[in-house]
Amino acid sequence: MATVFTSVGEAKAADLWDGTASAPANYYIGWGTGAGAPAKGSTDVSTPATEARVVGVESQPLADKNQFVGTLTADGGKTITNAGLFDAAGSGSPPSGGTCCIVGDHAGVALLAGDKIEYTITLEWT
Repeated sequence: MATVFTSVGEAKAADLWDGTASAPANYYIGWGTGAGAPAKGSTDVSTPATEARVVGVESQPLADKNQFVGTLTADGGKTITNAGLFDAAGSGSPPSGGTCCIVGDHAGVALLAGDKIEYTITLEWT
């Protein structure tokens, strides 16, 4: 299992830092059903699922950490294997668009319609 601060996520952070980009009103969490480890060059979750991305409630639990928490609800039976943090809700089904800032995988979780997973995504600035 791995979690990666993507190259496009790093570029977005640099643009926020130097003022060439504005921070979004919200960050969003989306999930996927595909196999494969996240990589620095990832630009989306692996095989995005059909549910809309959800707002990640942001906090700063320590001076060098940003944390985002959100709960996704399955619209049907599926096995979820990965999730990501995006700077936009995206559009369509599955959602697309926005920058995938952080992506991570986990052991598959089999869900039925109405089942939920709460994700906590933490970025530590080290």
